[in-house]
Amino acid sequence: MGLPTITRYALPSADELPTARASWTPETRRMALLVHDMQRYFLAPFAADDAPLAPVVANVARLIAHCRAQGIPVFYTAQNGNQERGDRGLQADLWGPGMSANAEHQAIIDELAPTAGDHVLVKHRYSAFQRSNLETLMRARGRDQLVVTGVYAHIGCTATMAEAFQLDIEPFIAADAIADFTREDHLSALRWIARTCGVPLTTDQLLKALI
Repeated sequence: MGLPTITRYALPSADELPTARASWTPETRRMALLVHDMQRYFLAPFAADDAPLAPVVANVARLIAHCRAQGIPVFYTAQNGNQERGDRGLQADLWGPGMSANAEHQAIIDELAPTAGDHVLVKHRYSAFQRSNLETLMRARGRDQLVVTGVYAHIGCTATMAEAFQLDIEPFIAADAIADFTREDHLSALRWIARTCGVPLTTDQLLKALI
């Protein structure tokens, strides 16, 4: 019922990205960055020193550093451990009890740790917007674009992208700064996002645009 063991796969390259229906362009003055669920519990199924996780972490770190330098708000999601059954809701039916309330599960990995000025949101459901003040914090800062990084591409990342779209926030997915159960899950998530709600771009493409 828990998370699967994840085997090595190569991240998608720029020429593999699906063409998005939307023609949105990332803009520094409008953008916010989301680091989605990069906690030890969710990353334990990966080999830390191999693809896809190692290059994903490196790319997320590049985006975080660039956004901080450019004054782009950086948001994190992090679930709490030892969730009560009523609070965990239907997620318990699919994924079991989830993480424990200790640093080995709950902590965001050191390489991507939040610093002063970043915003850490308690994660309750697949979408980062559910039962959080992410939208309010973005609106207060004049931000109506969001780039999503983290895990898992076809679950929480996709759900967050779809909800951002429904809130009239233009969502971008950092295609090589996300990871998933399999390469096909990863690519399938990018295809669905491109067709319905957002724009897939590589880390290099995002860094080039956000200047």
